[in-house]
Amino acid sequence: METKKVIKKMILITIFSLIIIFLLQFIYLVPENRYRISDQTQEIILEDYPELKEVSFMYSTDLYIEYTEPINLELEKINFRINDDYYKAVDNVNLKLKKNEILAIVGESGCGKSTLATSIMGLHNPLNTKLSGEIIYKDKNLLELSEEEYNEIRGGEIGMIFQDPLSALNPLMRIEAQIEEGLIYHTKLNQNERKNRVYELLQQVGIQNYKRIARQFPHELSGGMRQRVMIALALACKPNVIIADEPTTALDVTIQAQILDLLKSIQDEIHAGIILITHDLGVVAEMADRVAVMYAGEIVEIASVNELFENPKHPYTRSLLKSIPQIDTETDELYTIKGTVPSLKNLDRNGCRFSNRIPWIDKKEHENNPQLHEIEKEHFVRCTCWKNFHFLEE
Repeated sequence: METKKVIKKMILITIFSLIIIFLLQFIYLVPENRYRISDQTQEIILEDYPELKEVSFMYSTDLYIEYTEPINLELEKINFRINDDYYKAVDNVNLKLKKNEILAIVGESGCGKSTLATSIMGLHNPLNTKLSGEIIYKDKNLLELSEEEYNEIRGGEIGMIFQDPLSALNPLMRIEAQIEEGLIYHTKLNQNERKNRVYELLQQVGIQNYKRIARQFPHELSGGMRQRVMIALALACKPNVIIADEPTTALDVTIQAQILDLLKSIQDEIHAGIILITHDLGVVAEMADRVAVMYAGEIVEIASVNELFENPKHPYTRSLLKSIPQIDTETDELYTIKGTVPSLKNLDRNGCRFSNRIPWIDKKEHENNPQLHEIEKEHFVRCTCWKNFHFLEE
């Protein structure tokens, strides 16, 4: 009898343990098995590829974030490790985000824009990530901070609007609780003040039935509604730095304008520096003060928004602008850039990385080790191929 009781007890403990493990899988922080590697136009998801047993990110960075002075991002390289091989995803990024400025980062999917943004937020699993260099914010190197110290800054002084709100929001918490969580951690508001702040934020991002939405869970909302909640969450504590990764994704045109106006008004109110990651060059022209064009992990051109649109130099920048639909064009055919962004494995890191997509340009026009050159005041262009570049039909 005693043996049967012991066996029965062990079975119950095992069942209980399995239930706990199952529930823990749904507690959402940053899922360790959901890292995505952008590979040209597709995404590699680890659970879909069991042969990729270990993926690590090795950073060598110098990112300077000084809020009384310009924010400086000097990122030497970011390497992705697939099994035992490392592949550089980002190289030689040197950016400055000035106070009360919107810096747009543009480029095709797979160029490293979001990787650059999440490195500032410190969102990669330290067990699978190697970081070196500096991320300086208010004279502090964020890479030297403990997780607890990082949390004091993350969400409070540096906020991020994620591209995919469904994976960023906690599926087990009501919307009201998720926004309030940041207010509890970073502010001294009492319960009533926090509740009013939550309602105010939801109204600001265009949610009319804000009281009902506040009581709902993420899965009960539409994609556009979840994106608005994500923006409200990022802006809750009025951070000094806002990283907006495709902030208007899944929103209709009217709400897009409201959200962009909201970001502008927040910037005017708290003088925040905003890093705006987007594919929409129309949004860039309307919102940005300066623009950094990114291709295959490198910044290929940096200039003020007016200078970049009126006097683009790098072949990639010119190709992007030429691909924008125009009303007054002589032909109905839309210009497309030949080829695709090379994958991490296939990327040739010697010479100009854009050269394979403009094969009609002589190789001698490219530098062997392309550098950023200041061709005019605060207008930087990588490589020398821009000097004699022309489109194939010209």
